[in-house]
Amino acid sequence: MDRETRAFAEQHFRDLGGQLYGGGGQAPSGVAFIKEPATFSYADFVKAFLLPNRPCVFSSAFTENWGSRRRWVTPEGKPDFEYLLQKYGDVVVPVANCGVQEYNSNPKEHMPLREYISYWLEYVQRGCSSPRGCLYLKDWHVCRDSSAEDLGDVFTLPVYFSSDWLNEFWDALDVDDYRFVYAGPPGTWSPFHADIFRSFSWSANICGRKKWLFFPPGQEEALRDCHGSLPYDVTSPKLLDTRLHPMLQHSSPPLEVTQEAGEVVFVPSGWHHQVHNLDDTISINHNWVNGCNLANMWHFLQQELRAVQQEVHEWRDSMPDWHHHCQVIMRSCSGINFEEFYHFLKVIAERRLLVLGQGSEAAQEENIGLGLGFQQAAFDVGRLAEVLASVVIHPDFQRVDTSTFSPGPEELLCQLQDAVAATTTL
Repeated sequence: MDRETRAFAEQHFRDLGGQLYGGGGQAPSGVAFIKEPATFSYADFVKAFLLPNRPCVFSSAFTENWGSRRRWVTPEGKPDFEYLLQKYGDVVVPVANCGVQEYNSNPKEHMPLREYISYWLEYVQRGCSSPRGCLYLKDWHVCRDSSAEDLGDVFTLPVYFSSDWLNEFWDALDVDDYRFVYAGPPGTWSPFHADIFRSFSWSANICGRKKWLFFPPGQEEALRDCHGSLPYDVTSPKLLDTRLHPMLQHSSPPLEVTQEAGEVVFVPSGWHHQVHNLDDTISINHNWVNGCNLANMWHFLQQELRAVQQEVHEWRDSMPDWHHHCQVIMRSCSGINFEEFYHFLKVIAERRLLVLGQGSEAAQEENIGLGLGFQQAAFDVGRLAEVLASVVIHPDFQRVDTSTFSPGPEELLCQLQDAVAATTTL
């Protein structure tokens, strides 16, 4: 990030005046297509898509040098099952059954990749049918199953997505990540959803095609049924029943995108979507959070805690440590609670303060992490300070035992606010 882009981004958030980023507003009439890497900069992406929270599609030119596009794919553009079996055949992967609804998702099982590929080949040979159902390899953590050397030959992280706090945090803990491979035959699909923590995501087709149905933030509300639930499948005829979906008349048609082989889709924060594989398809997908959608993540976590509290409200007076149990339940349902969110902020904040402590010239010469120059770190610190200021005054966070936190929340907030003041004119 350069100085001019940082100033543009900071003004953008000042103009929001505390309103939720990327919510409401006029929906775009279409999804932009970015053709040439040489003429599209990181600053272009920030201004045209990241800050306005708008989807876009990057052409296959952005991925043409990825090793996976050569090695995982046959000359005919199909998955190279022979190579995948040789390289990853014994790796155990998660597989969802698209033909079975489990709440608003699908039940999963685990099997070696070679077993799934055997199923896949048989499924296609039988005319896309199988007594085992429609199985879809989803959420395979390929980065955890690959060496650093091997991973570098699979894909190269596009600079546009390099400010990725979510994976930076989990990499620092060395326990998890939000980098996945999805793979499956025609007809496999992902039900209607918005991404975890209201993160951004990007999805690159290594081979095959996908159809995306996008709904801007807020438009999903008109799709709720009479019980307040969101649909599982927005293409279902059930959605046309106005008795079941009384607000349907206020809905707008989705933005529809067909993603070709090699292309990369940017999914903005809070956009609900549904995705269908049109061919034998393999994709690499990342979820990511940064300064632009951090407030969205915090807003989402507050909503999740309120939902838990409403569910167990009747035990508030009789259950010892009711507030603590709500945090425990929230973590089991959402993957994170207020305590872990603070540690997430702390890890990122300490890394950004380290960059700023080097000074602008040193940080320009020796970035810590891809894309982490001085101006990016200065922007990040400002966003961290704003969100942490909201966290520390939240009544439910004040009930969290922070006595062992180092630094404590108030101390870290002071460090961030001092850094913001020191870098305002730099």
